[in-house]
Amino acid sequence: MSNIQSQRWLLNRRHFLRGLGTTMALPFLDAMMPLHVRAAAAAASKPRRSVFVYIPNGVNGMTWQCKNSGRDYELSPSLQPLAKHRDDFTVFSGLHHPNGLGQAHVCADTWLTGAKIDAQSGRKYENSVSCDQLMAEVVGQQTRFSSLELSISAGTGHPFGASTLAFSRDGVPLPAEDNPKTIFNRLFGEEAVGVAAQRARLTKRRSVLDAVFDDAKSLRRDLGNDDRTKLDEYLHAVRDVEQRAERLDAWLDVPKPEVDPKLAAPFQRDVPKAQAGEYWRTMFDIIVLALRTDMTRVVTYMNGSEGNGLAIPEIGITQARHNLSHHNGDQLILDRLAKSDEFIMQQFAHFLDELRGIKDGEEALLDRTMVMFGSGMSYGHSHCNSNLPILLAGGKGLGLKHGQHIDYNRPHLKEDYTLSYDEWRSLCGKPKDGNARLNNVLLTMMQKMEVNAETFVDSLGPVSELI
Repeated sequence: MSNIQSQRWLLNRRHFLRGLGTTMALPFLDAMMPLHVRAAAAAASKPRRSVFVYIPNGVNGMTWQCKNSGRDYELSPSLQPLAKHRDDFTVFSGLHHPNGLGQAHVCADTWLTGAKIDAQSGRKYENSVSCDQLMAEVVGQQTRFSSLELSISAGTGHPFGASTLAFSRDGVPLPAEDNPKTIFNRLFGEEAVGVAAQRARLTKRRSVLDAVFDDAKSLRRDLGNDDRTKLDEYLHAVRDVEQRAERLDAWLDVPKPEVDPKLAAPFQRDVPKAQAGEYWRTMFDIIVLALRTDMTRVVTYMNGSEGNGLAIPEIGITQARHNLSHHNGDQLILDRLAKSDEFIMQQFAHFLDELRGIKDGEEALLDRTMVMFGSGMSYGHSHCNSNLPILLAGGKGLGLKHGQHIDYNRPHLKEDYTLSYDEWRSLCGKPKDGNARLNNVLLTMMQKMEVNAETFVDSLGPVSELI
């Protein structure tokens, strides 16, 4: 029944009741709602997703940088693998984290937090909440896993060298997984014991955590300030474990989705990291599977850390990415870095292919998923953090406008880009535009995920060109 037909039926029904001398108040029905209102309500109820993909040590800016800006820009050589997705992403130039300037190997720690972590002064390591976790607080109640943390290295890493992008409200790093088989089994595998045994195990765990808290309260009174701080940090981590246990308990009675054996097959074997391309594609594929089955709506994927980036022997690159980034201007090493950049973008293009090819209702999965790709470093040789290589893909169904190069450098340059080595190094040293902040992009994504926030760390507002 069309909207007009529905309203006509309701009108006739009202006249019929009046003819009987009866006055009755009908309940508010969906059919009474105008079509445009119903469409907006339906769109608001659809899943909203975000994925963050990190690459370490910056890029070769001479082959990454796009020369002209706006919608008529030309893709740079490094971005050519994304050509068929041109209308689905936006390239940024000139972005930076004000708190990240001058930092070296803590770039990944603060990529999604924007926090000030001074690794040089010897101060105590303190991080803050990452934007993905603020998103997870909003959309995570609707999925079995509020967020999914993936990395090239399992665990959390170490202070000033995290192997995860995700940090809790207390700034505690959330452990990541690096094995596709382990990740698949965690998401879709059947537990060896039944629901009752799992619940008993979780109850026992909570009892242990309660005992830890009780002991810590009595111990805390006898500690000095430094030890109290260390104990508080530990208890924050324990509290996070407790919250995750409660979440697991709440989902025990909900069956996991069954995965087609053909889709599951690639994740039933171990993929060595020495086969970099296959490993990266498999990790991207597990993200796609997690999103399409609605197991989670927030994913962070650390493709590598500043101290641990893969070599790519299948294309003849035997040096790790960290070594490639310390090129000292050597053209041979720079060419290898450019080749590595292009290869990584080929794997990312595969990810976008998969997201574009899967339907989410009447839309592509990509249209309901925002994907930010990039690094917390720009010029790796001197650890420079301005002009970060960042692009944002997907999310058209959430209202994002793509197919453009937003260049915050260009208004402050006297001449067009030459893409020389000296120019690239200069662009990455000091921000050309102090207002061009990565947190503006993160705030835009947060608001599209319906996080109730007007600011995020040092953001100045959402990116108007995107919305």
